[in-house]
Amino acid sequence: MSPAVPPPAAGWRTYLNGRIAAVLFLGFSSGLPLFTLIYLMQAWLAKSGLDVKALGLFALVTFPYTFKFLWAPLMDRYSIGSLGRRRGWMALSQVGLFLAIGGMGMLNPLNQLGLVAAFVLAVAFLSASQDVVIDAYRREILSDSEQGLGAAVIVNAYKAASLIPSALGLVLADSQPWSLVFWVVAAFMLPGLVCTLLIAEPAAYGEPPKNLQQAIVLPFREFIQRDGWRQALLIVGFVLLYKLGDSMATALATKFFLDIGFTTKQIGLAANATGWWASLAGGIVGGVWMVKIGINRALWVFGLLQALAVLGFAWLAKVGPDPLLLSAVFGFESFASLGLGAAALVAFISRSTDPRYTATQYALFSSLAAVPRTFINSSVGFIVAETGWFMFFIVCFFLAFPAMMMLPKIAPWNAKQ
Repeated sequence: MSPAVPPPAAGWRTYLNGRIAAVLFLGFSSGLPLFTLIYLMQAWLAKSGLDVKALGLFALVTFPYTFKFLWAPLMDRYSIGSLGRRRGWMALSQVGLFLAIGGMGMLNPLNQLGLVAAFVLAVAFLSASQDVVIDAYRREILSDSEQGLGAAVIVNAYKAASLIPSALGLVLADSQPWSLVFWVVAAFMLPGLVCTLLIAEPAAYGEPPKNLQQAIVLPFREFIQRDGWRQALLIVGFVLLYKLGDSMATALATKFFLDIGFTTKQIGLAANATGWWASLAGGIVGGVWMVKIGINRALWVFGLLQALAVLGFAWLAKVGPDPLLLSAVFGFESFASLGLGAAALVAFISRSTDPRYTATQYALFSSLAAVPRTFINSSVGFIVAETGWFMFFIVCFFLAFPAMMMLPKIAPWNAKQ
């Protein structure tokens, strides 16, 4: 059963506790590796001379984010060392990420491209594994009444982590060797590791799976039998498509900014000046709005806003290297997509997850959400080469609407929350 729910009279102060603080640190640790691959690695490879098609294909190397549900049952079934089932896996993945991120920057992409791909694959695998166990920990450590706030906090922390590779990393890269930059970024994995060592292991919802068959079969059987095959497929399709347009639009954002004339320092400063505050505002507003209007209506409103954010990139493609407009585009995209839209999707996934099978079911849903970033985004370089940046962003805008058309079935506007 769920942890005790705080009484309504206790107010918001009840939710400002050590559990929420742990979610904050672990959310930061969860986001850092992914954004290192999206922003820092992309700038590193672009500056090394790789063309836009090769950069797009590198998205395929991050396929572990899409298939992490395949080994999630192992993380439900087995423990690592004396730290416990959740903390043991978290500590192992965090140590591995510190070494893999730092070591990757010591390579030369021009004559060690295969080894670079291997390190990127290692970072993606360890990062996806860390996500599995952190998502399970968050679902298990928070009461039902804290899940909405937990979703807003982890989205905020996840996005805040992007500022390390996209702002600090790119600013450092303007004057420091890439090897030092990558080790500096890797060092930001250490606060999450310290948090893992200090927090308590969550109480299990029922008994852990006794064997691999239980760990693999029961979570999928429950999901399918809950409301039938049709509703299960609708949920799968919705999670797959909800952030498709936004994910494609930002897949080669750093390359786009460099192509239209910005320097790495300008990109980093714009992200630092607007990204943090816009993300913070998006997470806070998203959390408050979801409390007020419910998850269903939030999916409608936030989905529309994140689609509109894509048009900011199209506007920038027409105007050119305007630093003020760059900051505005960064800010609105952070607010609408990585703040509001991501919080709504995380809350929806949490609501769709049975607490008895947290790691496996949440890994399945979040893996589906990563499909556009991993496979569809690998075609972005080829699309841009054919259409140019402006038309590409227009296409991305319209790709945001297939998921919106599924909302009457998935999350009806007037449904009781």
